[in-house]
Amino acid sequence: YNPSAARIAVTVCHKVVTMNDGVFGRLAKIGNSAAYWVLLLVIGLWCESVALYYQYVLELQPCVLCIQVRIWVMALIMVALVAIWMRRNAVMNLLAHMLTVVIAIGMLERSYQLLGTERGFTFSDCGLDLGMPAWFALDSWFPAMFKVQTSCGYTPELLFGITMAEALIVSSAVLLLWSAGMVVSVLLGFQSGQDAEQ
Repeated sequence: YNPSAARIAVTVCHKVVTMNDGVFGRLAKIGNSAAYWVLLLVIGLWCESVALYYQYVLELQPCVLCIQVRIWVMALIMVALVAIWMRRNAVMNLLAHMLTVVIAIGMLERSYQLLGTERGFTFSDCGLDLGMPAWFALDSWFPAMFKVQTSCGYTPELLFGITMAEALIVSSAVLLLWSAGMVVSVLLGFQSGQDAEQ
């Protein structure tokens, strides 16, 4: 370990991603804006609306993996709602971005299982029990939204031959990459702000 080389590397990285110029600077500005969190809120609401449309209008019942994805999307909605009002607090804004990464990871993992079940390359326990503890029994509290109605098998086609599972895995991966970029940019901005105070 060479401390001077580490300092040089940190200095170079800091110059490359200065908060007023580079890509990370622009991302940090976006990540601190109300519009960013409103956009995530709208995307989450749209996803839940599509799921409910398929369930109640097209009468395609959700499986346990579909409901688990809904729970992750609802978590995204909740984080976005809180972040709209708390974004000016640097620590809370950073926490909201980190939670978005966790949500994206959860959505990606569940989407992978859903796609794997659909395509036959994964086999998971896919019964009618959501598996939530009694203190978080969403399927009992909000059955219209979170009650498992059928076993896993396939997901409906959305557009152009793309199934819901395929769309979910791509959108989850995009959300994960974007959210991770936001965390890095906000961390750099947070560090930059602390350095400026010292």
